[in-house]
Amino acid sequence: MTMTAANPASETTPIAVGSLAPDFTLPDQDKKEFVLSQFKGKKAVALFWYPLDWSPTCSKENACFTSDYSRFSRYAEVAAVSIDSTWSHKAWQEKMSLKHRLLSDMHRKVTKAYGLFLPAANISQRATVLIDKQGKVAWVKVQSDITKERDYNEIEEQLKKL
Repeated sequence: MTMTAANPASETTPIAVGSLAPDFTLPDQDKKEFVLSQFKGKKAVALFWYPLDWSPTCSKENACFTSDYSRFSRYAEVAAVSIDSTWSHKAWQEKMSLKHRLLSDMHRKVTKAYGLFLPAANISQRATVLIDKQGKVAWVKVQSDITKERDYNEIEEQLKKL
């Protein structure tokens, strides 16, 4: 992973709105590389961090991302990020018939670069990061209660602004 931000976030302090989004390359469930910088100048990006595949809230949320995929994908490239392996992602994607990409951050480098790491549990926070076409962080929302789903209407309203 290449850090491109002048002042990177601490691993537990969410990245600031207006910051240059740290570029990264992560494999998805099909082991295809997702390179953030490939979207710069072309398309906004919506990154949905979630703690773990197979957990109840994460399963419900990712089912919603799939059923509402066009609701989000019309505004941005959509990807979900967790610390799970590509193998776990693949099995979960097939079981749940998920349409969106599941990015594997097993080494936690990207999660830490975006300040979304929960060291006590060794997982990410439940968070949404929207990145505009210029590669800047446009909106960040961390769920204060990791067991609660995010507000999809709020996300869509923020995406419309990009």
